[in-house]
Amino acid sequence: MANRQKTEPYERAREVLARFKIQSAPVPVDKIAKGMGAQLRFSPLDGELSGMIFIKDGVPIIGVNSLHHPNRQRFTIAHEVGHLELHRDIISKSVHVDKAFPVLMRDQIAAAGTDQIEVDANQFAAELLMPKFLIDLEIKDGLADIDSDIPLDDLARKFRVSKQAVEYRIRNWF
Repeated sequence: MANRQKTEPYERAREVLARFKIQSAPVPVDKIAKGMGAQLRFSPLDGELSGMIFIKDGVPIIGVNSLHHPNRQRFTIAHEVGHLELHRDIISKSVHVDKAFPVLMRDQIAAAGTDQIEVDANQFAAELLMPKFLIDLEIKDGLADIDSDIPLDDLARKFRVSKQAVEYRIRNWF
């Protein structure tokens, strides 16, 4: 059962990708969110605040910090879609606010075994934005040197994520 819980966010992200017939990068997270019935609202928010999700009159509302870099906004949307897909019962009861959630910080929390719904949403977002099957296609000949910036920069541009996100995703492959 513990392994099932560990793999569920990744599996659920793959199900969403299949449902929306996503076959190439960059993954259109805004279209996925809208396809799931969510409204996206971009507003300048407090610097630490990346995003939030709540359900009003049965409609999911995803708030995104318009002051953040577009790649970070994409991660925020993917993260909140993760909450919508994985934790709808929880977010239906209250507004769920996410402070800044750098992937490495959340994964340090994951290692400590705390705040599991945030860990799940980050894992879901990573698989949604950088699906293993698409990265496998891009690096089918392998990365000559993961410490070289060139292939990581190219992958980051293609997937519209940060170079650090790509590096973390590859180093911590699931």
